[in-house]
Amino acid sequence: MAQQHLDPTDPTAGTATGDALAGYLRARATEFLRALRLHRETGGTAGGGEESVDAARALRRSARRISASLHTYRPLLDAAWAESMRPELAWVSGTLALEHAYEARLERLLQALHRLSGATALPGRPAAAAGPAGPAGGPPATAADRASLTVGAAKAGALLDRQLTLARTRAHSTALQALGSSRFHAVADKVAVLASEVPLVPAAPATELHPLAAAAQERLTDAVAALPLLTAGHPYNAQALVHGLSPDPSPHPQDGPWHQVRLLMRLHRYAREVLHGDTPVDARLLTAGQALNRHRDASEAAAAAAQAARTPRITPATAYALGVLHADQRHEVEASRFAFQRAWLKETVEAV
Repeated sequence: MAQQHLDPTDPTAGTATGDALAGYLRARATEFLRALRLHRETGGTAGGGEESVDAARALRRSARRISASLHTYRPLLDAAWAESMRPELAWVSGTLALEHAYEARLERLLQALHRLSGATALPGRPAAAAGPAGPAGGPPATAADRASLTVGAAKAGALLDRQLTLARTRAHSTALQALGSSRFHAVADKVAVLASEVPLVPAAPATELHPLAAAAQERLTDAVAALPLLTAGHPYNAQALVHGLSPDPSPHPQDGPWHQVRLLMRLHRYAREVLHGDTPVDARLLTAGQALNRHRDASEAAAAAAQAARTPRITPATAYALGVLHADQRHEVEASRFAFQRAWLKETVEAV
């Protein structure tokens, strides 16, 4: 039996008005304040352990959802207040996300080097830190190629470890400074007010939310329609490697529209949360979103490998290992696009 899809425009889905939006925003604001208190209690440092990491993740989660709701449902909110809050919440979420992003990127690249080179330990890490090999994939390698790769993998891993660990340390310091700044305190004060009082326009309590949620879904659908899904229908897209192998350090031109779809997918999901509360996310929508997350992670990892390869005076073996690593991550980008295409088209066909 085909899974039922929750359509924001479906009249049987129930009526949600500005009061539902107010309740959702108050709940997310309360989550933000609770996470902030936990973050302060754990010290907000790496030594704070899992509780500190979880608190930072909860802060990002609530800030994203409040900001997304202010965007989707802005006609129901005080315009000046919403426009002043959205960029500040985006700043909080983005600042707190950087440290985790650098850590995850380094782990992804070291695991990929380990898988590609067949080393007994993660390149750039002690043998005790070696983890299980990542999923199979990427360009095939002959025995000679693998031998050459093994020679440079250790130095490539060490180079990536130095660069990304430094970036992570700087991001951690930036996050701590941000959380102690007057700018953040102003944001926290506004969120505290939001937890008890939502600045709705007078007509909001009688205004249905479904048309605004449907508009968010339509923007997502239009953005997906503009993607080269036919190309993504093939598991390997050689054209996507051309730009990344060039000396041009600018972002890959094919990635931008996919990143935009990922953001619109998130707005669509959060708009549904306001309407349907704790109803589980549709499985295929979740699968498509996960594919876009992997796409983002792989494209940023490929860019980090390319940036490391531009380091002056590295050995040819190191440059070779970084080039293979870059190509491997671009293959992961293509695999993620293929997975998204399958999930999205499957959802569309079954919905019809």
